[in-house]
Amino acid sequence: MAFFPQNEGLFCESPKPITLIARHLHGRGTWLRIKRLSSATPTASPPTSKDSIVNLDAGDPTMYESFWKGMGDQGAITISSWQTISYFSDVTNFCWFLEPEFAREIRRLHKLVGNAVTEDRYLIVGTGSSQLLQAAIYALSPSDTPSPMNVVSAVPYYLTYAPLMDYLRSGLFRWAGDACTFKGDAYIELVCSPSNLDGFRRQAVLKSEGGKTIHDLAYYWPQYTPITNPADHDISIFTVSKSIGHAGSRLGWALVKDTAVAQKMTKFIDRSTIGVSKVSQIQVAKIFKVVSDSYEHPIPENPNKLFDFGRRLPVDRWKKLREAVKASKIFSLPEFPSETCKFTGEKAETLPAFAWLKCEKEGIEDCASFLRTHKILTRGGSYFGASPNYTRVSMIDRDETFDLFTERLSSLH
Repeated sequence: MAFFPQNEGLFCESPKPITLIARHLHGRGTWLRIKRLSSATPTASPPTSKDSIVNLDAGDPTMYESFWKGMGDQGAITISSWQTISYFSDVTNFCWFLEPEFAREIRRLHKLVGNAVTEDRYLIVGTGSSQLLQAAIYALSPSDTPSPMNVVSAVPYYLTYAPLMDYLRSGLFRWAGDACTFKGDAYIELVCSPSNLDGFRRQAVLKSEGGKTIHDLAYYWPQYTPITNPADHDISIFTVSKSIGHAGSRLGWALVKDTAVAQKMTKFIDRSTIGVSKVSQIQVAKIFKVVSDSYEHPIPENPNKLFDFGRRLPVDRWKKLREAVKASKIFSLPEFPSETCKFTGEKAETLPAFAWLKCEKEGIEDCASFLRTHKILTRGGSYFGASPNYTRVSMIDRDETFDLFTERLSSLH
């Protein structure tokens, strides 16, 4: 899930000034701002010079690009012209738009990694985890109550949660803020674990017979955190973008215990988009197969493994970032414990996809704005219900972008 840009607009590169219109999200309101820019770095391209703008605002997982380029055509597919004619993928499944091969490879990958229980679970596919989140909230919200269901999440919460609730303006549910301060028995609590922001594991804050919980497990993969136990929740949502890097596929999936909830989620996706792209499912099924095969049936001539790559690179990046923070002396970062990962069998440290950076310098009240004056774009803490002293920095961009960021950060005093 991604909303961007923030603050002054989306930067694009152009030989002459251009006018951009960017959607802004702040608190409970939305508005448009027009920004005239001369030359800057596009979010999808690496910086072209030492003076380029460093954009680590969004979570575009381009870090994985080099790995998949090195895999050549192993994930390539050929789709016949007639293959995706029908709306239907599997008429025997009430989630009729779920491709059987995609479903099989999802279950296989979870079994390999050990990060989720898939037995006795319904599998629902969606257009990214954003749609699945909406579908789950819709499914859990009663339609016969006089007031909307309250949706909450503990601060700092993932920035799309609040705007998504307000944007839809549904009569079934409404955003009710921080779960830690919420008072009431009827609610839906969104639990993002590991946290999109600081990388720490989370559990539900609230406990009530009238409460429901949705677990957003986008980052519960061995490249980001030690896998300690298979997740066993009523609703667990995952996304392709953070598991293997293919954000452009726009796919996510949910593992759901309850039949009625799974049926209502399917109905939501049916009514909103009449299913999910077959082409994306076929492509990602093949890529998931490549990932699983590399561990279950390794071949000497191609030792590359996605999750191994996904840990090696972040280890180096977090080391560089901590060195830059130490050199600067005006920032701080969270410290993470090490745990035994059941997937690797080794002790491993948490390596979040984002750094929750705090500005400790006196007189600087807004860390993101301060970094912006030095041509570093990040996502400020206020977007997550937290203090503006914090800002979120993407750790999953290309090497060129990340290296320029740490070089520039270390020079700030």
